[in-house]
Amino acid sequence: MGMAGGAAPPLLQFDGVGIHLGGREILSPTGFSVAPGEFVCIIGPSGCGKTTLLRAAAGFVQPSQGAVLCKGRPVHGPSRDVAFVFQDYNRALLPWRTVAGNIGLALEAAGLPARERPARIDEVLQTVGLTAHAAKFPLQLSGGMQQRVQIARCLAQRPVLMMMDEPFGALDAMTRESLQDEVSSLVRGSGLTVLFVTHDLEEAIYLGDRVVALRTDPGPGRPSVAAVIDVRIPRPRDQLSTKEHPEFLRLRRELYQYLGHG
Repeated sequence: MGMAGGAAPPLLQFDGVGIHLGGREILSPTGFSVAPGEFVCIIGPSGCGKTTLLRAAAGFVQPSQGAVLCKGRPVHGPSRDVAFVFQDYNRALLPWRTVAGNIGLALEAAGLPARERPARIDEVLQTVGLTAHAAKFPLQLSGGMQQRVQIARCLAQRPVLMMMDEPFGALDAMTRESLQDEVSSLVRGSGLTVLFVTHDLEEAIYLGDRVVALRTDPGPGRPSVAAVIDVRIPRPRDQLSTKEHPEFLRLRRELYQYLGHG
C-alpha cells in the first residue's frame, strides 16, 4: 500500500477517518491512501459505509474523528478540484435544461466567463460521444446517455479527483460494460484520480488499480478496512479476455468473502 521511495506523495489520504451519524457508528476508523492517477475501487456489503466514506472524501460529510487529506491538506468542504458522479442520474440532471445546458451548470458554478463556455461544452460533449445530442433534454435520452451527461458535466469542471458512487448500478448489463470501458479509457487519457464505490466485485477488479474491501460492523477497535488488494492485470483490459485471466479469477475468489458471502 505504501509508495516506493521517490514516488509521488498521496493525492488523497484517509487518516483514521471515523464517522458517527445519529449516535451510530457508520464507519469505524479507516486509513488508506490514493496516489495521483490511481483508480481505486471500494467494495463491501450493504451498510458498511462505502457511500459515507466517499462523501467524506468529497467534503460533503465531516469525519467524527481523524481527517481526510487532499494534497496534504484537510478536506473541510466541497472543492472544484473534486467532482462527484451519483448513481441516480435522473435526479442529478435538470430536466428543463438541454444536454449542453446541464454541462454548462458546472461552468457557471466555477465562474467561467460565458464566452468561454461553448468551447468547453463542445470539448466534453466530444469526449463522451454526445455531440449529436447537445440540444436534447435528459428525458429524451437513454439511462446510459443520461449518465454520460453527468460524467461530462463533471469533466467540464476539470477536476483532479472524481468520486463515483455506484454510477452504473441502475443500468442494463450491456450499457454498463460499455460505460466501464469508456470511463476507463477517459481516466487513462486524462490522468484523473478516481475513487469508485461499487457492490459489484467483477466491476471493481475490472476497473481498479487497487480494491479496498470494507467490512460491516467491524466491532470496537477494529478498522473498517478489511483488505487492500493490488490488481496486477495488464491494461488495456477488455470484457472477455480480462475476465478469463487467471489473476482476475483468483482476485474474485479472494475478495468474495468481503461482500458478506463468507
